[in-house]
Amino acid sequence: MPTDTRPGSYPDATTRWEAVLGRDPEADGRFVYAVRTTGIFCRPTCPSRRPKRDNVAFFETPAEALAAGYRVCRRCHPDQAAPGTAPRPGDEAVRRTLAYIDDRPGEVPPLGELAEAAGLSPAQLQRNFSRLVGVSPRAYAQARRRERLKAGLRRGQSVSRAGWDAGYGSSRQLYEQGADALGMAPSEYRDGGAGVTMRFTVTETVAGPLLLAATDRGLCAGWFGPDDLELRRALTSEYPEAELLRDDQALTAVARAVGRHLETGAPLSQVPLDVGGTPFAREVWNRLQAIPYGETRSYAEVAQAVGRPGAARAVGAACAANRVAIVIPCHRVVRADGSGGGYRWGEDRKRALLAHEARGGAP
Repeated sequence: MPTDTRPGSYPDATTRWEAVLGRDPEADGRFVYAVRTTGIFCRPTCPSRRPKRDNVAFFETPAEALAAGYRVCRRCHPDQAAPGTAPRPGDEAVRRTLAYIDDRPGEVPPLGELAEAAGLSPAQLQRNFSRLVGVSPRAYAQARRRERLKAGLRRGQSVSRAGWDAGYGSSRQLYEQGADALGMAPSEYRDGGAGVTMRFTVTETVAGPLLLAATDRGLCAGWFGPDDLELRRALTSEYPEAELLRDDQALTAVARAVGRHLETGAPLSQVPLDVGGTPFAREVWNRLQAIPYGETRSYAEVAQAVGRPGAARAVGAACAANRVAIVIPCHRVVRADGSGGGYRWGEDRKRALLAHEARGGAP
């Protein structure tokens, strides 16, 4: 993603942190910051007490912060329009929906229940929520449940207790959906990745810095972020007990393969993967890898392809659970009308990738 060099822009973590410390009103709408110790994200002008710099992560959009598992600050409402900007119809209903979900930890309320609480029709809520938040209400509620599971495991709870407290109704659901979210068995995640060695590198792409991390079995992470430092911090936060080695040479072949794919559409099928997922999610990911470079498919078309017509929402959830950007190209799945439909790493990156591929990789 090209660096923004306009006056008053905030192209890196240093300028963004300075804007947060100064509560710079010009920074509102340009980025949000999240606090790892509280799990909350805010707009730069939030009146709350400033956190320690080491606990802060930056995101381009509220959708990225939500996808990473952070929740909305109730003081500054970073999910709403910036001060001085007229709110769009439905924004207040979305805010009520976010609060409704956050006040029911572990639950995934049905769309009809959420719509009634928001005062909109189900279709209106789905449309406005996806526009503002970047994911569907169901995907957001599932993400909040996954983060409760992670938090419990990090606190040292047993797998069964953490799963029950997070809202997983059975051991089978926990190990299928939990492994899908964690990228490893819940017991391994509870131990912070202890005994696992991950080598990683950061490569530049048309959509910004991309961290590539691999175990001995294959690529386990492909995460976009604002810069090398934030990506390293995110990896360390996710796997505090794993042995993390910056090894550009070991991942040269993978980084080059990703670069060639983005420029020419060269296949990535030879890149080995080490990703967990339910059988349905893995089937969806296999279908995504078969979408030709420069083309897109709708969620409904992917659902049809895996033999589950009518499961478009489940396809969307599988896309949101993908932890390996580009290699599993979930950015190529869009809504039936051609609009984006959300992206774990932000709508701007999704648009940049699709526009780049539509040009055949030309700058």
